[in-house]
Amino acid sequence: MIEGPAVDRAGLPTSAAVLMSTDDPARSLLGRRAETAVLDRLLADARSGRSQVLVLRGEAGIGKSALVEHLVESASSCRVARAVGVESQMELAFAGVHQLCAPMMTHLDRLPGPQRDALAVAFGLSSGSVPDRFMVGLAVLSLLAEAAEERPLVCVVDDAQWLDRVSAQTLAFVARRLLAEPVALVFAVRGEALAPDDDPLTGLPELVVRGLRDRDAGALLDSAVPGRLDERVRDRIIAETRGNPLALLELPRGLTPAELAGGFAQPDARPLAGQIEQSFLRRIEALPAATQRLLLAAAAEPVGDAALLRRVAQRLAIGPDAAGPAEAAGLVEFGAQVRFRHPLVRSAAYRSAGPGDRRDVHRALAELTDPESDPDRRAWHRAHAAVEPDEAVAAELERRADQAQARGGLAAAAAFLRRATELTPDPDWRGARALAAAQATFEAGAPDAALELVAAAEMGVLDEVRRGRLARLRGQIVFARRRGGEALPLLLDAAAQLARVDDGQAREAYLEAVGAAIFAGRLNGPDGLREVAESARAAPGEPRAARPADALLGGLATRFADGHVAGAPQVKRALEAFRRDAEHTGDDIMRWLWLAWPAAGDMWDDEAWRELSTHAVRTARETGALNYLPLALSYRAAVHVHAGEFDVASALVEESEAITEATRNSPLGYTSLLLVAWRGEDLQAAELIGAQVHRATTWGEGRAIGLGAYLTAVLHNGFGQYRAAMADAERACEHDDLMAFGLSLVELVEAGARGDAPDAAAAALRQLDERATASGTDWALGVLARSRALLSDGPAADRLYREAIERLERTKIAVHLARTHLVYGEWLRREGRRLDAREQLRTAYEMLNRFGAKAFAERARRELTATGESVHRGAVEARPVLTVQEAQIARLAGDGKTNTEIGAELFISPRTVEWHLRKVFTKLGVDSRRQLRGALIDN
Repeated sequence: MIEGPAVDRAGLPTSAAVLMSTDDPARSLLGRRAETAVLDRLLADARSGRSQVLVLRGEAGIGKSALVEHLVESASSCRVARAVGVESQMELAFAGVHQLCAPMMTHLDRLPGPQRDALAVAFGLSSGSVPDRFMVGLAVLSLLAEAAEERPLVCVVDDAQWLDRVSAQTLAFVARRLLAEPVALVFAVRGEALAPDDDPLTGLPELVVRGLRDRDAGALLDSAVPGRLDERVRDRIIAETRGNPLALLELPRGLTPAELAGGFAQPDARPLAGQIEQSFLRRIEALPAATQRLLLAAAAEPVGDAALLRRVAQRLAIGPDAAGPAEAAGLVEFGAQVRFRHPLVRSAAYRSAGPGDRRDVHRALAELTDPESDPDRRAWHRAHAAVEPDEAVAAELERRADQAQARGGLAAAAAFLRRATELTPDPDWRGARALAAAQATFEAGAPDAALELVAAAEMGVLDEVRRGRLARLRGQIVFARRRGGEALPLLLDAAAQLARVDDGQAREAYLEAVGAAIFAGRLNGPDGLREVAESARAAPGEPRAARPADALLGGLATRFADGHVAGAPQVKRALEAFRRDAEHTGDDIMRWLWLAWPAAGDMWDDEAWRELSTHAVRTARETGALNYLPLALSYRAAVHVHAGEFDVASALVEESEAITEATRNSPLGYTSLLLVAWRGEDLQAAELIGAQVHRATTWGEGRAIGLGAYLTAVLHNGFGQYRAAMADAERACEHDDLMAFGLSLVELVEAGARGDAPDAAAAALRQLDERATASGTDWALGVLARSRALLSDGPAADRLYREAIERLERTKIAVHLARTHLVYGEWLRREGRRLDAREQLRTAYEMLNRFGAKAFAERARRELTATGESVHRGAVEARPVLTVQEAQIARLAGDGKTNTEIGAELFISPRTVEWHLRKVFTKLGVDSRRQLRGALIDN
């Protein structure tokens, strides 16, 4: 958050000035020149076709809503769409998004089919499979872009802190993908409502709205108070309200002239929002009883449906004249839509009523809400009207949870199930519903709340199946919070319980336990992983051929219980099962990619490595599964690093990080560090790698220690610092980390051979020999031949180097092929075979320099210079003229994809694609898509 007179990420100035809503526009804009200038500039940019996003952030009563009103009033010639977050509506999935998009649904048929279907299911317009919430986000992005084609679009979301979670995440995603559309998207949010880590809007351009300067605050106070105030009292009010305009206007209300003039009112130690709400409460309590009840009904009805409120008023015997006093008091407007003056008026109206009155109002709302068009709110009102446990109400909530989940509303499903649990009279059913609520809450991204529901479920009467599922869920939650050994005993206990009643779930729990042990690594003790693997081999039932996960469990259990060589055949069969699965649904690849992909690397199976990540990326793109896509992109990027395609890898890493930021998921740092290690631009990169490793180990991910040591070994070998590289590789090999151990053996052999430590290199070679032979791939046997050559002499060494090159040329592992040319050339030069050495070193230098592997390329350059050949640094290096995203779009357009197809694949709007393509055409000097492919090759 921005402090002081700084400039935020979008270059927007901050200010201590603030705007608030009153009936007098001149008074509303008092001291608000800076803020209105920001909004006017934002509007001008949107009108000119440059998307703008802004979050107005500040405390209750500070004037955010009035700033929004200024923006709306200034948006002449623009289309305006509005949504308002409502506290009682926070559990209804997509409610906020639906409110914003409802006026634009006439454009729905213009969206691509998958997006149209996802939005229709999310809004309950049609039935279908659960839509990914980020496919819904892409659909909303496309819908806004379509609506903006007619005229510039201004979208305003007030009280965004009370949006339902899915709507907040969806709109935050849209905000991060807007670029070249005539769209302005403005959020007004209470700054203290959410912690930054829980706020989906964190990181978007902000304007922090602060209290008025003392001079402006004094002028506003003087306009609100009849008569003259004691200067000391006046100063105290200004100081205590901290320039909050609503507080300045509302706090003096209800106080006697004596109390105001002399400062005799009792001091109030409550937070400012509570003081303002108390002021509204006093005004509400002064109204007639019928008016108070009407305000209660309006507060309980979340969308401001005036027709529904009239019917509810009739049901509650509230006369038509009850609205007058509330409007006269300036608390609410009863028009085509019911609008409270401020959200705090709504909360005061609701909280001022007794529990019985609230239940009466909710009961009337439930009875009069259409069960066909709005069944969720009807069920929610029924739940609030219940006095005691009621199975009929609980069952309806459970049904609504199922429907909410079918629309992708996990947060809503979790809320319905939580309330259903509370209203369930039967202990057996209560425990089952608590378990379902816990599962939905966990999947909705609220692990702490899920743990509370797990505890509630444990108090119920559960059968063995549900007991096992509950134990497994507890383990999953703990593993999600800390990816380490803390979850191991929980997952193993769950697996043992499930083994008695459900073979399939038991095997999955065992596989999760093995995965947790793999990630915990050495932090789980020297024998921890082996012990878990031995337990997993006791998983019940025969593995089903149709389940690749069963094969992976058997392979990994044997691999860590009996060793790499013993487990290799089973792991290879598991990888083949996943590849077969990719030809059908590929569901198991998406679910178990986090274990299957490193297992492929452990086997040096570059084909499975590439196929698994490629399929996962394609499937995630096609389905809009942004929760899976960042991991798939990261793994695919690592494949490109090993293929020497650093720029492509960098593009994928950048896309992964952008999506991770948009979705607020945990960052994925391994591939970005892999790029850093292989690029070898600076030895200081070792400190960056070390910092990331330390961060991972704080949450229990001990495998990061092995991976980090492997990466620094690559870095130091590139710079020719062999003793340091050997120390790194030896540290990596202190524990058998999946994939990292085998790769580190290769680095250890080279570092030992070049660093005068032949015994250490020979010991590493013996282990590498066993593992590579068990793998049998050209990648494995190629690096094995190279490693043998490093410790050989004469014709045997020459033969082994050539074998290594021949084998690696049959793979996509270009970085190791280039390094083989390098070490072969170094050996040839020491043998006095200068011409042969130049050929190998020149090949190595050109490859490594083209990749961008600077440290290894410099090694090759130095060796070439020693043979007598003059080489200029960076002679063949060319910098791309396109940005990463421009290059992606250009490649896809060159492949014949339309702007809509490209936008769907990259999660941007077609208009943004068009904007990027114009820049690509200019940079490459082309004027048609047909020319793109050739221009890209030349570039």
